[in-house]
Amino acid sequence: MSAADEIKLTVNGKERAVTSAPDRSLLDVLREDLQITGPKYGCGEGACGACSVLIDNKRVFSCSTPVREVAGKSITTIEGLAQGEQLNEVQQAFLDEKAFQCGYCTAGMIIAAEALLREKPSPSDAQIVEGMNGNICRCCTYPRIIAAVKRASGMELNHR
Repeated sequence: MSAADEIKLTVNGKERAVTSAPDRSLLDVLREDLQITGPKYGCGEGACGACSVLIDNKRVFSCSTPVREVAGKSITTIEGLAQGEQLNEVQQAFLDEKAFQCGYCTAGMIIAAEALLREKPSPSDAQIVEGMNGNICRCCTYPRIIAAVKRASGMELNHR
């Protein structure tokens, strides 16, 4: 492979082509080449979840994923979940439950919750905790995050 290749990506339903070193992280390509800023830089090694995206409906840490590995796959970022101005169920639930404080982890948390609910539409509390594992909230809004996942799944909430 050359130092830079043309790589075709499908991001939030749109075909995109970028010229990039194939070993460059997907996070770098999304933020720097495509100006998609929802996924955030955090730890740089796939341990905090701030950079989470969906690849073919599975959560992936974009900071540790080489862009060559996602060519031809469907990439969804936080920006791709809403339909125009209408937030999706998970985004709205996070807003309704105030499941964020500083907001830095929120996009990654929503992506993790979205992946979980696509796989398990009515998860137990233990499944929610397991599904959110790998995402860190330094403001410690975990109880509100769990409530938001429950709300998005349509489960009854007992905290009010």
